[in-house]
Amino acid sequence: MERPGGIHEDDPLGGDFVTPEHAALIDGEPLPTARVNAFLEAPYRGAGLHQFAAPPRGATSHDGPAPARRQMEPPSVARQRRRWATQVIVTDELARRACAARGLKVPEELSPAKALTLAESDVADLGSIVAAALAHSPAARTLLAALESEQTVPETAVRDYYDRNQDRFLTPDALRRGVTPFDGAAPEDVRPYEEVREAISRELQRAAGHQAFFGWLDQARADVTYSHGHEHPGDPSHPDHEHRH
Repeated sequence: MERPGGIHEDDPLGGDFVTPEHAALIDGEPLPTARVNAFLEAPYRGAGLHQFAAPPRGATSHDGPAPARRQMEPPSVARQRRRWATQVIVTDELARRACAARGLKVPEELSPAKALTLAESDVADLGSIVAAALAHSPAARTLLAALESEQTVPETAVRDYYDRNQDRFLTPDALRRGVTPFDGAAPEDVRPYEEVREAISRELQRAAGHQAFFGWLDQARADVTYSHGHEHPGDPSHPDHEHRH
């Protein structure tokens, strides 16, 4: 997809200069840089800002004032951290608007210092930007829950998952004996389908909800115009670009 050009005649490639006070334009409305700064300056935890990653590589258990932890980081890391944080705040703003359009009630906003902690497995599954947005943004979590509730998992998909992943449903006794499905597990070594069906269906519905959220976010971000220095961390048109999950 071709990136949009600057909104002013002399805007540089690699980022659309709006004003120093604006990190981005969303549907023509400015997103204040102050919101990005507040996120960057807050104490962090969980899927917050990792000390040395740009963008963060995953969850961290460190709690403490963020600026004090970053005094020694290279300038390129600081620039990428700002770009990463901008994506988190843009996702929050887009989710707020999506919830309003859907008539969804969003819980009271958390301060950045009270962001939820996400497990490292969630960060790996979602990517650091989406994981941090969900930890930071009540609107993003509300929208994700709504999208997940809309997903329907066919019975055939549940059964197919069960049949193709027998190793996940071995009985405790079979596991103690070292049985694997690849060695020809007996029927009694595998938990019955009826016993695990509901858990499989929930897992597949959750995965479908994540995919719906990703699809919504990709479409919603398409028309966002970024100020210079707030581009996506993986945008190849700026010298610091990199793409991590």
